[in-house]
Amino acid sequence: MTSVPKTPKTPKTPEVHVPKLVGLMAVDAQATVLAHGLRLTAADRPALDEAAADYVVRQYPLPGVEIPRDAAVTVWFDFGEGEGGGGAGVREPREPGPRGGGMRRELDDPAELSSPSLPFSPCP
Repeated sequence: MTSVPKTPKTPKTPEVHVPKLVGLMAVDAQATVLAHGLRLTAADRPALDEAAADYVVRQYPLPGVEIPRDAAVTVWFDFGEGEGGGGAGVREPREPGPRGGGMRRELDDPAELSSPSLPFSPCP
């Protein structure tokens, strides 16, 4: 009986794909990166434990990028200057405002049509 050589188990790959963290709470983001063999750092929170209920709004590197195992993924919990932040924002009045008139503006006034001062040529 011939023995079939066993294939060696492949060691953990040295690089991993970055998971998508945007939209996750800080606690879930921490668990996700640990499961992928990565570390989590927060650029706008010195103590990551205090941001447990905050949501990730941005991350670097982007999801899907291959990085070395045990590398750090940086997340942000607040929008930076000029990045939005949700909501409709401040709405300013439109200038000039809408013109009045409605149907009177669309159609000629019937009183003006019967006026003799208007040039009128009947169709032949």
